[in-house]
Amino acid sequence: MRLAVDAMGGDNAPESVLQGCITALDTYKDLQVILIGDKDKITPYIEQSDRVKIIHTTTVIDADDSPVKAVRRKKDASMVQAVQLVKDGKADAAVSAGNTGALMTAGLLIIGRTRGIERPALSPMLPTMEGKGFLLLDVGANMEAKPAHLVQYALMGDVYMRNVRGMDSPRIGLLNVGAEAGKGTELAKAAYEELEKMPLNFIGNVEARDLLDGAADVVVCDGFSGNLVLKTIEGTALSLFALLKDELTSSLKNKLAAGVLKPAFKRVKNKMDYSEYGGAGLFGLNAPVIKAHGSSDAQAFFSAVRQAKTMHDEKVIDTIRETIEATKKSEEQL
Repeated sequence: MRLAVDAMGGDNAPESVLQGCITALDTYKDLQVILIGDKDKITPYIEQSDRVKIIHTTTVIDADDSPVKAVRRKKDASMVQAVQLVKDGKADAAVSAGNTGALMTAGLLIIGRTRGIERPALSPMLPTMEGKGFLLLDVGANMEAKPAHLVQYALMGDVYMRNVRGMDSPRIGLLNVGAEAGKGTELAKAAYEELEKMPLNFIGNVEARDLLDGAADVVVCDGFSGNLVLKTIEGTALSLFALLKDELTSSLKNKLAAGVLKPAFKRVKNKMDYSEYGGAGLFGLNAPVIKAHGSSDAQAFFSAVRQAKTMHDEKVIDTIRETIEATKKSEEQL
């Protein structure tokens, strides 16, 4: 597999990006990496070889750049070139920890949507208490959605969980303010009716408070609601760990207790650590594009690379396309 990597995207680039790539190259012997970025900053960490190609550029899309303007004006930026390589057939997938909006825009303008998908979704795996995690679609690609979009999210999520996570019958839930049918906005009510008709394991509405308990394997919602859920989970986790750290180091007695409980705390942290779950897939594009977390360390970026490779190896994009087409034909025959 040939992977295009935006070496300059993210808070910890290029070091964490390159270290993650080195781990991936050691793990997957069939992986080839194309690094796009400042060669002078890349080569101290990794040298060009038969499995590593470096494309030099000093242009970067910054976090505060306007996505559409940046993609159109900075065509030599590391992120844009990574996506363009996929479009040109010189890479099979792309990964970036850079500007989310710019990556989404580049994916849409350059790679294009999967046939039958009206709106792509930004879709991360989030942790659950039992450690399996759940897929949330959408977390910000589209702030406004139609019922048909949520149905497409559900279909794409089902394909991903079957092919990448190995689930036989993923439970599909609709994010809502109550578990009862008929609850919520007009969008939620209409989507509920449509999802009930689909050949999916639709379990109905799920509430935000139950997500970390593993209430569903795939949760669909509009991008506005999904982004609120994502940021709330991230913020709560960071606050809780900070609170625990302050409390456990506040006295000698607490420090001694913390030393005894350190293995247990480490297991809890690992279970809830986003870095083990990979990045957010831009589902609905014509090729795998993964958005790694902006603050990704080496492990988190490796997980994003692993996600991109699995999506390519398991032909997730092709399966999504086939599933959407089969669903559309089925609806036309009714």
